[in-house]
Amino acid sequence: MHTDYSDYTVKWAHLPWEVEQARQLRRQVFCQEQKLFELTDTDAIDDTAQSIVALGDYGGWPQQVVGTVRIHQSASGEWWGSRLAVSRDFRHQRHLGSGLIRLAVCSAHALGCERFMATVQAGNEALFKHLHWHTLERLQLHGREHVLMQADLDFYPPEYAPRTGFVMTLPPRAATAIALWPGLLGDQTAPVGLQNSLTKAQGKELPYGH
Repeated sequence: MHTDYSDYTVKWAHLPWEVEQARQLRRQVFCQEQKLFELTDTDAIDDTAQSIVALGDYGGWPQQVVGTVRIHQSASGEWWGSRLAVSRDFRHQRHLGSGLIRLAVCSAHALGCERFMATVQAGNEALFKHLHWHTLERLQLHGREHVLMQADLDFYPPEYAPRTGFVMTLPPRAATAIALWPGLLGDQTAPVGLQNSLTKAQGKELPYGH
């Protein structure tokens, strides 16, 4: 039976095995579980996007990718987060999702980001609002309700060492775990008008929904 790791490192992916496991996790979540794509969720954004991973560690030694998200800068200069996914076995660790969001936004902020956007599955809107995001518009993507949201950069100070990232020590598996659901999709579908127009979360985290 699966047991939790002693801690989790959230960082930019740069080692080949980190990148490959992040892609495998995305396929598992978006193709096999959610069936939003058939064979792969890879798209043109991956050519320029930076992957971020949450690694399960034992005593500081990374073992596997348990969560991932990617960030990229659009041609109009805005930064976007997408493909947020947490492994099914670790969705009870509610802080993993917020840790990935935190590094996504903070590292983009360090690169000069002035607007950070994402299309979020509607079931996760409450969590993102708790993490200081604002809803801009409601959308239908892949037959599911989504919301276009923007992060409040005042709550996301620049992170200048994203390749190192940070370590999270999370509580062990609870007897009644609350499952997480992946939060961001990869489609940058904000309307043109909006296109022209990821803080350390405080308090209790809200669970992902679906």
